[in-house]
Parts: sequence; structure tokens; C-alpha cells
Amino acid sequence: MSKINVVLFEPEIPQNTGNIARLCACCGASLYLVGKLGFSLSSKYTKRAGLDYWDSVDIQKLESMDELFEKFPNGTFYYLTTKSKKLYTDVKYKDGDFLVFGPETRGLPDEYVKKDTAVTIPMKEGQRSLNLSNSVAITVYEAIRQNGI
Repeated sequence: MSKINVVLFEPEIPQNTGNIARLCACCGASLYLVGKLGFSLSSKYTKRAGLDYWDSVDIQKLESMDELFEKFPNGTFYYLTTKSKKLYTDVKYKDGDFLVFGPETRGLPDEYVKKDTAVTIPMKEGQRSLNLSNSVAITVYEAIRQNGI
């Protein structure tokens, strides 16, 4: 069984985080919430979106990306961004890989976008980017397609 890790860096919208938590519960992914959150985890919107799945999610709150890197020094991190030319489907995901997503309104900081493991989901040029929970679902299920769960 393959396991994927989802990282939300400074997520802003509680409903997205709740939906992503539900997705993680359904596919056995761990969820890391990193940095300042734009909401409280006790928000009724977060809880409502996650429904009864909260107890089924391995969820961890970390203060910084450095803390995550220290915790997993040998981890492979893929950074999802609209600023990469490399497609998310061009990656061979492995057990334990980390998929890192930025805040809804501004995306990941440049220091992550410029890494060689930055990948993108193709979209029609000139459009706004996909909803965060949709992007997470697309990418997680590509990793599942490649490896099974």
C-alpha cells in the first residue's frame, strides 16, 4: 500500500481544508497544515466540510516548512504551482512523497516554485487557477493511479 502526504502551506479557506481532510481520510493520506492558518481548526465551516472524517485523518499542525523538512530530512517534496512547465503527470510518485500546496490567494513562495520538483496541473491560459481542494484531489489521485493505495 502506498501512502502520500498532503501539505497545505498557510491555507486560507476553511471549507477547502475540510474537503481536503475528507479526501485524506478516504485515501489514507496524512495531512500537514503548515504555518499561519487563515481560520481556526474549530471553525464550523472546517468541521462541516470534513464531516465525520476528522477522527480518520492523520493531521498534524506545524509552525514552518523548516519544521517539516527537519522532521522528514529524506522526504521528497513536490511543489504544486501555476508557474512550472513540468506537469504533475510527468512525475513518478513514490510511497511517502509529499505534495505541497500554497495558500489559495497567492500560491507558494518563490523559494519553492523555483525548485526542480515544482510541478503544475495544465489549465487554459488566461484563466484563474483551480480550486485548492480540486488541485489536491487531482494530484493525490494521480499518485494513487501510479501506485495504488
